[in-house]
Amino acid sequence: MSAGARQFWRSGEPFIWLTGGALAFALVLVLGLLGLIAANGLGFFWPADVVRLTLNDGAKVTGILVERESIADRPGQHRVKLKVANRDLYGADFRWVDEAAIASREYPPDVVVMERTEWGLLIGTIKEVREGDRVVAAGSGPGLAEVERRLPNAARARREIKAIEKGEVGAINHEQEKIRLRLRSLTLAGTSSGPEVEALQSEMTVLQARYQAQAARLTELRGQQTASVVVTAEGGKEKDLPFIQLVHVDTPNTMSVVGKGTRYLARVWEFVSDDPRESNTEGGVFPAIFGTVMLVLIMSVIVTPLGVLAAFYLREYARQGTFVSAVRIAVNNLAGVPSIVFGVFGVGFFIYFVGGTIDRVFFSEALPSPTFGTGGVLWASLTLALLTVPVVIVATEEGLAAIPRGMREASLALGATKLETTLRVVLPAVMPSILTGLILAMARAAGEVAPLMITGVVKLAPSLPIDGFWPFVHFDRKFMHLGFHIYDVGFQSPNVEAAKPMVYATAVLLLLIVVLLNLTAIIVRNRLRKKYRTSAFA
Repeated sequence: MSAGARQFWRSGEPFIWLTGGALAFALVLVLGLLGLIAANGLGFFWPADVVRLTLNDGAKVTGILVERESIADRPGQHRVKLKVANRDLYGADFRWVDEAAIASREYPPDVVVMERTEWGLLIGTIKEVREGDRVVAAGSGPGLAEVERRLPNAARARREIKAIEKGEVGAINHEQEKIRLRLRSLTLAGTSSGPEVEALQSEMTVLQARYQAQAARLTELRGQQTASVVVTAEGGKEKDLPFIQLVHVDTPNTMSVVGKGTRYLARVWEFVSDDPRESNTEGGVFPAIFGTVMLVLIMSVIVTPLGVLAAFYLREYARQGTFVSAVRIAVNNLAGVPSIVFGVFGVGFFIYFVGGTIDRVFFSEALPSPTFGTGGVLWASLTLALLTVPVVIVATEEGLAAIPRGMREASLALGATKLETTLRVVLPAVMPSILTGLILAMARAAGEVAPLMITGVVKLAPSLPIDGFWPFVHFDRKFMHLGFHIYDVGFQSPNVEAAKPMVYATAVLLLLIVVLLNLTAIIVRNRLRKKYRTSAFA
């Protein structure tokens, strides 16, 4: 090797290029992954055109073109995958067709894509619109106009039914449960009769009458929805679809780019604001968004003081020695413990021990049905707080170590106590490091799934942890989570292929939420850094 080559290697420049290339390669991989998720997730909401394929044997296949791939055992030939929908008519959402078997393609303007509350999409042409047994419009043109005219009324009726079920009926059920628990409490206390029992039973009778009235109202509302639309699908199959089950009707082959863009934005808004349907494969993910954000916020409120106090004690107050070093090693090792281990600890300690004790002391009338002795958003948040507290401790300790000792000594020299120095000098100066640890903790907590599966997360929560019933915030309730929603839809759905776009869309949403939470903390951290950097020179 020449002297110049040896000097080149000794200079370290090759290693600089190597690390730079590794960083660039890692960035390309990350950006490629994000691009793949975004393309598949955001494209899910675009109203794609519907193609009708005429095969060589005269058969016709109508659907949305989803994928094209080469045929492994036939070089140079390809096949396409169509989303034919109509699962209740065909038994499957997708169909593969060899391109060699396609005689012609067309995009018929009269084909409609209907979004339903059940059975997914319905693709076909409108045959007629009925009001009971009476035909009010026939043909694709008049039928579509009549459907668009009646659709707002059907949506209004659906919202009214949902409001009654979750509002009036929900309130009645809540009051009945309170009375039932009160009666059981009196029974456990040895009081099975008397004025108080009779008063509670009288209230129960009144509530039962109110419930019957609301049930009759619901029956009447459902009975009024007699309109339906008859849709003809390929193969001559027909579907008589009640308007109450019809969510949207689109004619993508006749929509302009502006119209498709407007529909795209409306579908995105529905995705983030509606409740899920069809085993979470249709509809929106608002309960999962709410549960994820609430979980992260509760976890942050718990983990921040725990981590900060522990770090301050270890760095500022504890006598440095073997014990403190052992504690630091244990904290660092906790960061490498598998998350499912924390979940098992959460079940054993928080749910069975703490929650079971709370139930025996404060909710004995509800036993054997547990109140806090089962999974809930509080126990899941505490479990994630334990999971992420090492991150906050380490980040805070690093920040404390970076603060010049002279700042503390100057404060003490001016007559401040140790506590005043900690609160007014050290704590503000270390706040950016605390927020750095909190950012890392939130990012990890938002994406964790394994410990949540056994501490409170569910596939579908009947109600949110926050509602209009006292005490308004229900820490004992189970909740939905975007991470678990991705797992459930992607691997536990009865129709995984149809649910695949929902997985990508939910992943995009989860990434956006994590980015927004982190950006908020980063902005606050940067402002604090600027503030205390400026004050240091004032």
